[in-house]
Amino acid sequence: MRPGFFAAAPRPLAIAHRGGALLGPENTAEAFAASAGAGAEMVETDLRLSADGVLVCLHDADLTRLAGYPRRVADTDLAALRTVLPGLLTLDEAITASMPLGLLLDVKLRDPAILPPILAALAAADALPRSLLGLRDIDLIAAARRLSPEIAILALLPDPDSVAEARAVGADGFRLWQGDATPERLDAVRDAGMTTVIMAGQPRSVPEPGYPPFPVGRIDAQGIARILALGPDAVMLDDPSLLLSARTVTGPSSI
Repeated sequence: MRPGFFAAAPRPLAIAHRGGALLGPENTAEAFAASAGAGAEMVETDLRLSADGVLVCLHDADLTRLAGYPRRVADTDLAALRTVLPGLLTLDEAITASMPLGLLLDVKLRDPAILPPILAALAAADALPRSLLGLRDIDLIAAARRLSPEIAILALLPDPDSVAEARAVGADGFRLWQGDATPERLDAVRDAGMTTVIMAGQPRSVPEPGYPPFPVGRIDAQGIARILALGPDAVMLDDPSLLLSARTVTGPSSI
């Protein structure tokens, strides 16, 4: 991955999912601070666009789960969002609140028009060197790379075997879900010259039968041990202290 902030971090890097959703309210400054206190090297937060065009740190497309309020984020302005979610962060606030940690931005939208304001906010805050842009679409990855040769890009693609396609359009890292993280797939990511990131749990809020038996972001000691045996560059989970307590430093890698 791009040199600089990430080059000297311990392995595997501890990424606090949704800011550290088991340590504080998800995607809030409180969670960021708790994750920093626990020793995480990076916080991940989600980005959506409010009705008045503000980039806000929210995972869901609507407010039902977080606030019992079914209105869509895209149809609600910032003031109204903060009425029901007082701890809501804007992108600018998240950049400040995450310092000096790394910042992974999971961009929930796929319209390339979302990219220039994100990159501009990171550049204005001199945060590009410590930031990682998580993108869910091949075309969006390609657009981001055209706009910025320096931003680090993590492919958050649904197909665990789309490594070559992601690399071809400029991704620096590739996210594998815990259940998809086989030695062969991690080798494929490494062979492509990309960083390996494992996401704990299943890609759903309620786990289905099978391994791992946890929803997104959750993991147990057995799961941590399995992941460490694979030797990834980074692990994303709701409580980074679970990884940090088990981690052995292996030295700088390709992140």
